[in-house]
Amino acid sequence: MSETPLTTSAFNLPANLSSKADPALIGRDERHFAAIARSLEQAVGELSGRLDVLRKAPGGIGREAMDRDSEIHRLSGRLRTLRRFGLDLCLGHVVTTDGSDDTDGGETLYIGRLGLTDSEGNRLLVDWRSPAAEPFFAATHANPMGLASRRRYRWTSGRISDYWDEVFTADGLEHHAALDDQSAFIASLGSNRSARMRDVLGTIQADQDAIIRAGSRGALVVDGGPGTGKTVVALHRSAYLLYSDPRLGKNRRGSVLFVGPHEPYLGYVADVLPSLGEEGVQTCTLRDLVVEGATAVPEADPAVARLKSSADMVKAIEKAVAFYEEPPTEPVTVRTPWSEVRVSSADWAEAFRAPGPATAHNDARELIWEELATILMDRLGMDEDEDGVSPEMFQRSLRQDRELVTTLNRAWPLLEAADVVSDLWTVPAYLRMCAPWLDRDEVRSLQRKEAPQAWTVSDLPLLDAARQRLGDPAAARRRRQHAVAVAAERERMSGVIDQILAAADSASAGDDSEGAVRMLHGKDLQDSLIDESALPTEDPDRLAGPFVHVVVDEAQELTDAEWQMLLLRCPSRSFTIVGDRAQARHGFTESWEERLERAGINRITMASLSINYRTPEEVMAEAEPVIRAELPDANVPTSIRSSGVPVVHGAVVDLESVLDTWLAAHDGGVACVIGNPAFQEKFQAPPRVRCLTPELSKGLEFDLVVLVEPDTFGEGIEGAVDRYVAMTRATQQLVILTGS
Repeated sequence: MSETPLTTSAFNLPANLSSKADPALIGRDERHFAAIARSLEQAVGELSGRLDVLRKAPGGIGREAMDRDSEIHRLSGRLRTLRRFGLDLCLGHVVTTDGSDDTDGGETLYIGRLGLTDSEGNRLLVDWRSPAAEPFFAATHANPMGLASRRRYRWTSGRISDYWDEVFTADGLEHHAALDDQSAFIASLGSNRSARMRDVLGTIQADQDAIIRAGSRGALVVDGGPGTGKTVVALHRSAYLLYSDPRLGKNRRGSVLFVGPHEPYLGYVADVLPSLGEEGVQTCTLRDLVVEGATAVPEADPAVARLKSSADMVKAIEKAVAFYEEPPTEPVTVRTPWSEVRVSSADWAEAFRAPGPATAHNDARELIWEELATILMDRLGMDEDEDGVSPEMFQRSLRQDRELVTTLNRAWPLLEAADVVSDLWTVPAYLRMCAPWLDRDEVRSLQRKEAPQAWTVSDLPLLDAARQRLGDPAAARRRRQHAVAVAAERERMSGVIDQILAAADSASAGDDSEGAVRMLHGKDLQDSLIDESALPTEDPDRLAGPFVHVVVDEAQELTDAEWQMLLLRCPSRSFTIVGDRAQARHGFTESWEERLERAGINRITMASLSINYRTPEEVMAEAEPVIRAELPDANVPTSIRSSGVPVVHGAVVDLESVLDTWLAAHDGGVACVIGNPAFQEKFQAPPRVRCLTPELSKGLEFDLVVLVEPDTFGEGIEGAVDRYVAMTRATQQLVILTGS
């Protein structure tokens, strides 16, 4: 591979790191970056050309159209990644102790966000998710994994502002290593935060990488305290599994669901997956899974919330729906244009058995109509070929019989999820029938006759279960409309073909055209001329699933009922579950295994993170006693760095001056004021300052955190957790303000 220097150096090291600019240390990198730059320019040009050709090509129909759209999506995603990063696709390099290399004796591998080769097939970048790249993240001095040395880059505005080397063998010292005891890495942990999660792929540590690369069978639980990189692991594991798991690779779009705790969190991490070259992961909160989630409010009564949080309550929806699936016991006489026919109770029972157990209630009505038509046509001895009456025609005649329709509507009505759930809260006898384990006082506490559809967060799992079990009541109508549109289009095309055939006959077309004329009679060709994708259809629900794998962050907050929402969408039971029992607002006294097995998840593998990369020692020393007072066995991680800035205590009246002082002293970074909901509603935050409740700060991080009257966050476990969570959001400084 020919190597020529870049016209502009990839390195832009500050004056205090001038010793690292020695050509003996970075000369090979400069030459390699020149090759990467040339290959990137060529790749961008080729991808742009292929996309242009694809977009101008005919769309096709059916599978052909889907494949074309999928390829456009794949190429567009790669092109966006190449254009977004340029040279900073490269994270660093490793030098191995074996292999052959012209300069160093060992092989040098450059690790990238994605793989890259030049026009001659030489490997310029190894995708970070490939097995060859694993030592870059996982090698330690105890287990070098065949490395002599490792170099990581720190990029700023598209150029390298620092790098640090680690040496694993004595030979590594001879491979032009610039040793600095990882000071660049430690410094990066305390660098300024922004409104979006900063890029951390280049600094993933061995304990995190081992979890990211773990297999996807069953449920992997990642338990770790604040600052241990749980969110980093969850996001990067999503991208890794899409790359490595063949079950996911077959359908990269929509095969992985990532569930975060709240909207501010999703906004904070929004850039991470695209920066890893993955845009096919669906991200959401639990609220997003149900349309009522947008306006649902917290449950006011903790006892009611507890009753609704059980998996048994969600399972009661099955009995609530089955109540409306009892076949009629009285016979009905139906008059059709061909004959009068009697529908017996046995006929009803047979028709009601037609839908399979997995068929949604509202969808099943069409199957019942079809089965009923088949039963009665057989009863009358009618044959489509002999009598010229199709099952569809006969079924349409049945739908004209008012008594038959009324009888079926009463026995198997179209149902709305909201109506089923609200009936549970307004009809005590119905609730007792569906949830017989509830005593009279519990049934009474769940009743809310005045506003049965004023939904709370605790109602969402039941609404979701009802909607999944029922299906969309309008879907059958839309399918019938679609079928009518297809039939009309087929009839129109048949007329066109008849005209062509008539013209061919009148023109006495020669033998050469007989094959084409015969083809026009074929049903396959007639069907292929109909573009069903252009006909009206319903928009797919991208969060409905099923998903091959689901990643859940801050999973300690999920109730058994909420887990059912995710189990409905992940039949494979393949999960990555990330959380911290010590950050559960409503307590988490059992083990992860006990909690998850009760919710319906088994095949559980545990992993733990215990090193706090984010929170300075000074802050953790203040936060640890807060959580230990309520949870003596809390998994409090060990901080690996000190900020040198003590925790400051003051009065609430000092808030404005604290913020003004910090903003004046820091040109970059983000601060957060954390207070109770009443404070959050009235506080007007200046630029670069956010204001959140403790609950909405979960999963986020800020340079400066100011707690306002933390004693008002609550009592008991909930108050302790909220204070602990709020305090550990700080990456540099914590200020605690009280009323006096």
